[in-house]
Amino acid sequence: MSVDPQLRTLEIDIPAQPDSLVKLSLLLADDEVNQQAVAALVQADMALAAAVMKAVNSSLYGLAGRVQSVQQAVTYLGTREIAGITFEMGLRAAFPPAPELQPIWDRAALRGVLMGRLAQAVGLDAWAAHSGGLFEECGKAVLFRHAPDHYRAMLRAAATDGDLIQLEHVGFGVSHDALGAALCDSWGLDPAAVTSVRHHVVAQGLLELPAAPARRAVLALSVIVQALMTVPASIDEVVPAVAPQADLDATLVLRAARRLAEQQAEAMAHGRKAA
Repeated sequence: MSVDPQLRTLEIDIPAQPDSLVKLSLLLADDEVNQQAVAALVQADMALAAAVMKAVNSSLYGLAGRVQSVQQAVTYLGTREIAGITFEMGLRAAFPPAPELQPIWDRAALRGVLMGRLAQAVGLDAWAAHSGGLFEECGKAVLFRHAPDHYRAMLRAAATDGDLIQLEHVGFGVSHDALGAALCDSWGLDPAAVTSVRHHVVAQGLLELPAAPARRAVLALSVIVQALMTVPASIDEVVPAVAPQADLDATLVLRAARRLAEQQAEAMAHGRKAA
């Protein structure tokens, strides 16, 4: 998916992909991913290794015992979820820390995991789905870095993302979904992930998939996981509405989504007990 040429004329900088993620992307491109090489890459960066260990031992993953090493983490979770944590940390590091961005990163981590697991359950590209979910709101961070005070006011004023993109177009001449897709494209994400980031606001708002049919599957998962994260009971209506638009088996997807909802409820309950 090519970046809209109009975006190149705007004075809004898109951060370059960190070196660690460039190296990780090369490892993930192999048909048979080397788990030891992935673990070694993470361990070589102390801050990244600490972030991975903290994330793996959080309630999000619901592991029965405490993971003691990065190698253990890779063994238990697999390279995709470790790559997702690594990309999340790299994405965060590309922007200055700010309280307004923290909810975005928290949602990104959960959305990426859920989309990746749902994709795996229905036989789709799990890494494309995971990265699409992780980067879905990254365009907001781009605009926040560009104009913190102005964008902070927009975030407070907008009740929904649909409202927000209208304010963004007026204020900046571009919306966060387009900027997010541009960042994903420049960082070399899968075209299906880029498409999902570009169209997620419209798709989630209307339950319609505007992308080309061949790239709708990850976008459909984005809509379903958004429902799962906000109103879990609504998946019974959302899945039959969007799955056929992406040529997905609605019964299979709904079964997997319900299973994910149950797992999430159990993980949250486990997290409350641990706290």
